Amino acid sequence: MYVILGGTGNTGKHIAETLLAAGKAVTIVSRDGAKAQDLVAKGAVVAVGDLHDSDFLTQTFRGATAVYSLVPPKWDVQDWRAYQIQIATSITLAVHSAKVPYVVNLSSMGAHFPEGAGPVSALYYLEHMLNNVPGLNVLHLRPGYFYQNLYGLLDMIKHMGMIAQPLAADFTFSMVHTTDIATIAAQRLLNLDFKGHSVQFVVGPRDYTFEEAAAIISKASGNQVPFVASTTEQTVQGMIGAGIPATIAEGYGELYKAIASSGYTEGFDRQSNAYIGQISLEQFVENELKYALVGEPV
Repeated sequence: MYVILGGTGNTGKHIAETLLAAGKAVTIVSRDGAKAQDLVAKGAVVAVGDLHDSDFLTQTFRGATAVYSLVPPKWDVQDWRAYQIQIATSITLAVHSAKVPYVVNLSSMGAHFPEGAGPVSALYYLEHMLNNVPGLNVLHLRPGYFYQNLYGLLDMIKHMGMIAQPLAADFTFSMVHTTDIATIAAQRLLNLDFKGHSVQFVVGPRDYTFEEAAAIISKASGNQVPFVASTTEQTVQGMIGAGIPATIAEGYGELYKAIASSGYTEGFDRQSNAYIGQISLEQFVENELKYALVGEPV
């Protein structure tokens, strides 16, 4: 039996579907069982509960062959770091108490920073906690920037006609589609071919700049969407103005500074320790993001 946290989310749902198609027993953890009914129809079991509740997770994890773990984002908390650490602790306690033998953990590129990378730094602590569970085999997936994060820029594109981010126009960085993350996660969960604690990076077919992303969006939407390099302070204030709690916005400001640093990709080698996804940014924009800008085809 496999347990999937975030089983109705961008990565979890695809993982659950892949495991079910392979004939595996799957339990998905969700706060809202109604959102999982399509997976139930395919054979999944839903455990409805809160990730803060380590007793609930322990009971859910008992007898599991493997767990897919993650800390889901939560945009309405005032102290995101405290929230992340609480969830990480709850997951780790449950994995230990239930004696789970294998975990594939969704982390992030940059998770080697214990401080200085905003929300990503909290994932350092989740990795560290899981690494210290006796007898646990854990694989940490460290993907690049999700293509799906661009949905968060739609209001800016629609109302300001541009993309403004605190990175230089020519700064290249790794991006990836969440489906590609789910593909390698499901593969490693099925194979259980990892021992001890290890890391695998997950990236798309190539790296991009935000200027390139803006050009791709411009071409797909039929409207010019220029990229403007903003300051970190402008970005943080814009997020706060959009209603995001200051501590979260400030954390993202910290994250962008980390991304721009030379140490953010420490340990990453596209040739030796990364899974290279199949979906390009061009495909994502053309097949998915475009319709959030121009509407669905008739």
